[in-house]
Amino acid sequence: MNWAGLYAVLSGANRYSTSIGHVWLSVLFIFRIMVLVVAAERVCGDEKSGFVCNTLQPGCQNVCYDHYFPISKVRLWALQLIFVSTPALLVAMHIAHRHRRAKRKTRRCGRPCDVAILKPPTDGVLLCTYVVSVLFRVVFECSFLYAFHFIYSGVTMPRLLKCDASPCPNTVDCFVSRPTEKTIFTIFMLAASAVCLLLNLAELLHLLARYCSHVCRRSSERRSGGGSG
Repeated sequence: MNWAGLYAVLSGANRYSTSIGHVWLSVLFIFRIMVLVVAAERVCGDEKSGFVCNTLQPGCQNVCYDHYFPISKVRLWALQLIFVSTPALLVAMHIAHRHRRAKRKTRRCGRPCDVAILKPPTDGVLLCTYVVSVLFRVVFECSFLYAFHFIYSGVTMPRLLKCDASPCPNTVDCFVSRPTEKTIFTIFMLAASAVCLLLNLAELLHLLARYCSHVCRRSSERRSGGGSG
């Protein structure tokens, strides 16, 4: 699936989300996916070729690079975006199932039987599915932010790295190309991830508040109906 196909799937599922969900999708595609596709390879594409150590010992430079960069940041961010986008497929599959069920009802009764599937989720199974998808997004965002901190131990790209891993004969100096540019790009990507995480948490609170309001309103209507009876 290309990025256009992914956007079509997420946009289709996002029609049933809240306004916060629409903002999240915009941030995801404009400030994360588009930036990653357009700029990531230009900024971080020379991680391996631009990593130089002042030694001629065979294998030393490769070992030092693997020690400080066990996984490429670009690949880690791409994997993060895939995982963060995947929960929306739960909502898309649920909506597709409801559409098929509504079509079967329409064929049986000869008229449209239910238009509830066209409304944003307020209660029922669709709300549960949507909440679960947002929870998964929160878990994935937190997990990848922690993984980034665990792997790289910071956001700044140092200009000089000291490496004494075998088979290096002694402590060697290694240099990273364009460290300032890579630091700025890293901060931007992590900030966009943090914004998406905050939007997901805000959407969870919004859904909870709306569900509580919906339950209170139904309870009030039930009591007023019982009193009038």
